[in-house]
Amino acid sequence: MLELFLKGGWVMYPLLICSIIALGITFERIIYFIRIPNNEAGFLDQIRSFLNGKNVEAALDLSRQTRGPIARAVYLCLKNIERNQDQIEKFLEYEGADILTEMEKNLRGLSIIAQGTPLLGLLGTVLGMINAFMQIQILGGRVNPMNLAGGIWEALLTTAFGLIIAIPALFIYYYFEGKVDRYEKKIYMVVHELLAHQKS
Repeated sequence: MLELFLKGGWVMYPLLICSIIALGITFERIIYFIRIPNNEAGFLDQIRSFLNGKNVEAALDLSRQTRGPIARAVYLCLKNIERNQDQIEKFLEYEGADILTEMEKNLRGLSIIAQGTPLLGLLGTVLGMINAFMQIQILGGRVNPMNLAGGIWEALLTTAFGLIIAIPALFIYYYFEGKVDRYEKKIYMVVHELLAHQKS
């Protein structure tokens, strides 16, 4: 593998850096989402129970002590429950964007890597092909076909490595984006449920 890496030329080094960054982002986001409790239904049932008993303080304490974007949205909503609905909605629109930004942290970098590494690989291949044809010109066309084939497959290495990095990065990016979208919908539903509860 090291021999193939070295044959790919200088473009392999930025590709290597991109792969390390992509791995770092992936593990960081995995840890972030693992730390979010999976007992959302139980948490929301407790919040409803407290609110039905007019115990807003207990609901506030529970949401403050619970990790995760839904608990944070509930806390912000309950903390501002005394405001009028328009004020609450404007406040939550701003704070909701902040919650989503936290969940999407570094995902843009993963997207850039997924889109950029195939282009980097293609650049390495084009540079390698240019070098191969320059050698043909220098030698006046008297080139051993075996040497020419060797130069071409070495040039194609960067495209292959670029795709090896880009394909998993793209799937991982869409996986995390899907999780963020699901949380966004849950937050929207929970907040509107709390606002409806405030009206009643």
